[in-house]
Amino acid sequence: MARNEQITVAQTTAGKGASGRQGRDVSLPVVELLTGRGFVTGKSGSGKSNTASVVAEELLDSGFGLLIVDVDGEYYGLKEEYEILHAGADEECDVRVTPDHAEKLATLALERNVPIILDLSSFLEDDEAEAVLTAVAKHLFAKAKKQKQPFLLLVEEVHEYIPENGSVGEAGKMLIKIGKRGRKHGLGVCGISQRPADVKKDYITQCDWLVWHRLTWNNDTKVVRRVLDGEYASAVENLDDGEGFLVTDWSDRVRRVQFNRKRTFDAGATPGLDDFDRPDLKSVSDDLVEELATISEERQAHEDRIADLRETLDEKNSRIAELEAELQDARDLSRMADQFVDAMLAQVEGAAPGRTERERQRTSRRRRNGHEDDAPTADADASTGAESAAESGDDASDADVMAAFGAMMDDEPAGTADEETRTNGDAAEASDDGDAAFEGLAALARLDEEDDAREADRSGQDASESGPARTTGTRAAADGGLTVGSFTTEIRQFQQGAQAPVADRDVRIRRSSDADRPSPVEQVADAMDDLDAVALAMTALYRDEGPARPEDVFREASGHADRVTAYAHNRALRRAGLIEHVGRGHYDFCLRDSLDAALSDDNRTNTAGVYARDLEQQFLD
Repeated sequence: MARNEQITVAQTTAGKGASGRQGRDVSLPVVELLTGRGFVTGKSGSGKSNTASVVAEELLDSGFGLLIVDVDGEYYGLKEEYEILHAGADEECDVRVTPDHAEKLATLALERNVPIILDLSSFLEDDEAEAVLTAVAKHLFAKAKKQKQPFLLLVEEVHEYIPENGSVGEAGKMLIKIGKRGRKHGLGVCGISQRPADVKKDYITQCDWLVWHRLTWNNDTKVVRRVLDGEYASAVENLDDGEGFLVTDWSDRVRRVQFNRKRTFDAGATPGLDDFDRPDLKSVSDDLVEELATISEERQAHEDRIADLRETLDEKNSRIAELEAELQDARDLSRMADQFVDAMLAQVEGAAPGRTERERQRTSRRRRNGHEDDAPTADADASTGAESAAESGDDASDADVMAAFGAMMDDEPAGTADEETRTNGDAAEASDDGDAAFEGLAALARLDEEDDAREADRSGQDASESGPARTTGTRAAADGGLTVGSFTTEIRQFQQGAQAPVADRDVRIRRSSDADRPSPVEQVADAMDDLDAVALAMTALYRDEGPARPEDVFREASGHADRVTAYAHNRALRRAGLIEHVGRGHYDFCLRDSLDAALSDDNRTNTAGVYARDLEQQFLD
């Protein structure tokens, strides 16, 4: 490119502020245009966008590169005559772009000399449009330092990016950087604005070439007076459309000129009443579009991958939360198990004169840590007969207690089918966990009877007189043993203590339709009959209020906040088939589902819901 190559853009005119002869061609040096700093201003309709388009057309005719930042969608008409890449964010553009396309756009512009219209008017969000401009400007500046090729960046509405007042964003900072340092690398910038008063004055006063079209607002004419003088400030108000004052560093005169009319479609013209016909526009190479589309596809694949990873992460976090809840439940059950064993062993050991609470806790800790054999005997000062009886039954009682507790901790509701007849208080052999639990419970009952007998011997009373006091609040089986329901009632009484005993339901509700109920329904009725008032109240709350945590339901039913007792009650409801775990430590009413699963096909002539409602009315309503 020759240093003296020029483009003709206007002719001189007469009038106030004019110098020289009228009608002479006005030319601009290409190198100064491409590498310098320019400013074109004028009120709306005065011809500033036409002037910018004429400069663009002349540069494109000469084969020079440029990138137009189109804020209002006014420049796509250049495609009527030139193969120029129209990049933006809607379907009217050749390709949709994001900040990820910025490096490729800069490469096409500087290395492959592809003219580009960056249509920011097609972006719905201003932040997104500014991000694209910032990225493109950064890559243009970086590549220009290596390419050293003259190139013009034409920016519409420049006052939005480098305002006189207010903060300058990232895009404005890059434009200022290009204006200050781009010339040495061959990268020039030309700002266009209808409000010179709103543009940073440091930018205007350092421009190499300026065009002042018609301005009428007082603040804007003050800028003309500051840069030129009062004569031009008054004359600028009366300029015709397309007419302006041209000021350049390579000329010592201010020229009043009339700019040529652009040849391509004027997309920025004010719409009139005539029919609007969009011109036939030239298309850029399909290869260019495919190159940019590949970036879009890669970006979309990347975003899809991120979305998949986020979904996976959410699922894992949800699973972690569930596991943490289950872990907390397990810890609660472990603490309940320790308290249960302590309570049962305290019952088995009986009174221990002189034994302090600290010694009892120390013994409990040693037993949990596996050092029970080293613990001192609680009955060391007891009589020889009582000590012998406690020692001989110690191992068996521990095994029976743990067997009973294991059966009670079973997650599945226990069956309440008729048990085989036990003789002389001994449990019959069984093959399932329910029979093992019954054996443990019966053994505990025998230990209670033996304790009663020893107490009776000490006090000189008959053992049979003290027996009933030991079984208050329980229901004895036909052979003198205990049922699971009565045993859990006794545990509740022990856990709540004397200050808050569980209500003893001595008066049982009479059932009018026992003979008509199938066996599974009767089993549930028996289990509900064994529940105390608090447990029945909890069942009703689960039914009426939906999924909830056991401690919350127990607190509302009893007025107490004992977590251990809450889960003891809750476990009894689960074993009876009244509630079920529904996730994250919450339980819900399930009587209808339990009966439906338990009833045989023969009994389903009358639905499970009828039986369930009968039981609800009998026990809960």
